[in-house]
Amino acid sequence: MSFRSLIESLHGRGKILTISRPVSRHLEAAAVLNEAGDRPVLFERIAESPFRVAGNLFASKESVAAAFGIDRSDLLRKMAHAIANPSKPRVVERAPCQEVVEEDVDLDRLPILFHCDRDGGRYVTSGVFCTRSRDGTPNMDFHRAMQIGRDRFSIRVVAGRDFDALLRRDGALPVAVCVGNGPNVLLAAATSVRPGLDELEIANTLEPLAVTRALTFDGWIPAESEFVLEGVVRLDERAPEGPFVDLTGTYDFIREEPVFQVTRITHRKDAIWHALLPGRGEHKTLMGMPREPTIYREVESAGVRCLDVHIQPGGCSWLHAVVQIEKKRPDDGLRAIEAAFRGHRSLKHAFVVDPDVNPYDPLEVEWALATRFQADKDLLIKAAEKGSSLDPSADPATSRTAKCGFDCTKPLGEESRRFEKALFPRCDLDAYVERS
Repeated sequence: MSFRSLIESLHGRGKILTISRPVSRHLEAAAVLNEAGDRPVLFERIAESPFRVAGNLFASKESVAAAFGIDRSDLLRKMAHAIANPSKPRVVERAPCQEVVEEDVDLDRLPILFHCDRDGGRYVTSGVFCTRSRDGTPNMDFHRAMQIGRDRFSIRVVAGRDFDALLRRDGALPVAVCVGNGPNVLLAAATSVRPGLDELEIANTLEPLAVTRALTFDGWIPAESEFVLEGVVRLDERAPEGPFVDLTGTYDFIREEPVFQVTRITHRKDAIWHALLPGRGEHKTLMGMPREPTIYREVESAGVRCLDVHIQPGGCSWLHAVVQIEKKRPDDGLRAIEAAFRGHRSLKHAFVVDPDVNPYDPLEVEWALATRFQADKDLLIKAAEKGSSLDPSADPATSRTAKCGFDCTKPLGEESRRFEKALFPRCDLDAYVERS
C-alpha cells in the first residue's frame, strides 16, 4: 500500500484527523502531531507551503500490520521472510514521483518542519536515501537532514554504517531522498542487512513494489514516492548538524556532518509530505521494529527456538528487547542473550522470557524478572562494548557502554513446577449482571 493510498483508506474509514485551518511548519504542526499521540493526522493547509502534510501513520505495530492487512503477531515472520527472500521489483518508465520536475531548487517551498524549540533547524526526518556507488553497490537507508540553505542540507551519517563506508570509499555519492513512502519501503530502509543487498528487493517481497530510474544518476527509486530530492553528498564538504531530538527523547549534540547538495526536486502533482515527529511513536516504530527480525534470525541461528521479539518502547524502541523462547536446554536463555546482541548491535539490555510471559506487557516481563531471575547465575554482563550513539549515558566519544542480559526463564524438568503460573477460572461476567 502506497503512502497516498493508505491516507485515502484511513480517510474513508474516518481514522485520520484532518486539520483544515492553516498550520505553521514552525513548531505548530509538530505540536498537533504530538498532541494527537498515535492518531494519524492530515494537514490540509501549511501556512508556508503549497503542499499538504501527513504524520503519525505508522505510530504503532498495529498500524503497520493493518497497512499490510495482517495481524500484529504476523509482522515479525513477514519481515524475516522478506529479508531472507529478496525479490526484484517491477520497473516502470513513467512514475508518479516524477510527474513534476523542478530544476530550480527551492527547499523553502517544501513543508519541512521545525519540531522543537532547541532544534538546529528544519528537518527532513522521513527521507529514505537511495544511492548507488561507483562500482554499482546499492544502498537504501534513513538519514536525518537539517536544512542549511535554499538547496543544501547537513545530514547525519553514522560512522561504520554501509552508507558511511560507501561515502568514504568514493568521496561523494549521488542520492535520491524519497519522502512519502509505503510501509514496505520504510521498513526495508530501516533493516540492517549485509552490504550490497538491495533493500528495494526486501521492500518488494514485503509487498509488490514499482521502481523507476532516478533522473540524475543510474539508480532505482520507489516509483510511488510523493517527493524525491536528488543531488550529491560529499565527504569533503561539511557543516554543523544539530541539535536534534532523537529516539531517546533527549537532544543529540552538534556535529560536523557531510553536506547534501540538492540539484533537482520531483514530486507528484498533488504531493503529500510525510512528517515524522522525532522521538515519538512513528519514529520509534519505524526505527526499532525492523531490528526484531534480525534478532529473531540470530537467536534461531544459535539453535534456540525463538517465538517472538519485542523492541520495547520503554527502552526508547532501540535499547531494550524482550526475546520469547521455547527453552529446550539449560543454557538456551544465555545463548539467546548473546544472539540478541549480535542481531542488534545497539542493544543495551536484553530480557529472555518463556512462552507463558507476554513480551508486550512490561508488567509480565517485570514479573518474570522478579520470580525467575537470579543475578548470580542468570545475568550476563558485557563491559565496555560498542553501543549506540543515541544513548546519552554511553561514552560520547566512543559510544562504549555496559550491556547486560537477563535470563528470566524458568528451569527445565521437575523444578519448573515451582514457577508455573496459577490458572484462574474464567466466566462471562455479563451473564451474572442483572440489567434494569
